[in-house]
Amino acid sequence: AAFEQLIADYLPLEQAQLVRRAYYYSEQAHYGQTRRSGEPYVTHPLAVASILARMRMDAQSLMAALLHDVIEDTGVNKEDIGAQLGGVSKLTHVEFDSVELRQAENFQKMTLAMARDIRVILVKLADRLHNMRTLGVLNREKIKRIASETLDIYAPIAMRLGMNEVRMEFEDLSLKALYPM
Repeated sequence: AAFEQLIADYLPLEQAQLVRRAYYYSEQAHYGQTRRSGEPYVTHPLAVASILARMRMDAQSLMAALLHDVIEDTGVNKEDIGAQLGGVSKLTHVEFDSVELRQAENFQKMTLAMARDIRVILVKLADRLHNMRTLGVLNREKIKRIASETLDIYAPIAMRLGMNEVRMEFEDLSLKALYPM
């Protein structure tokens, strides 16, 4: 309900309806999946889309956020998404890596994606921000690795894009995770 109000405040009705369709599609695709915290998986893409909606991002960015894990985590393919959601651009078909890659490889992929469409990196930053906010359920080693990667790669990218609040939150969450005392 809060997300619906958020998008209704600035998106034209037909765009808000497309975003709602993407949400329902994501909800169905992730049906039965849960996060490590035990919450329904759809809470993650919804949180990522909410971060972007607070930045007043366009409908395609919100749809990409809602669908960013559908292709890799479910049996759905790109063509299915295109058929169901008609006017969705290639932005929603970007395959984001949930499998942890080496930092340099990850950085290269983000740079290439950013060269094609800056909104891709904004979705990735929002995805990482929500993951950082919910790190507590992971094992200590994984938390340290993700926090280091966030501090070394994602916080500087946010800074260079002028996203100071996001950068500061990345740094605060990373430092808390790396140095809990």
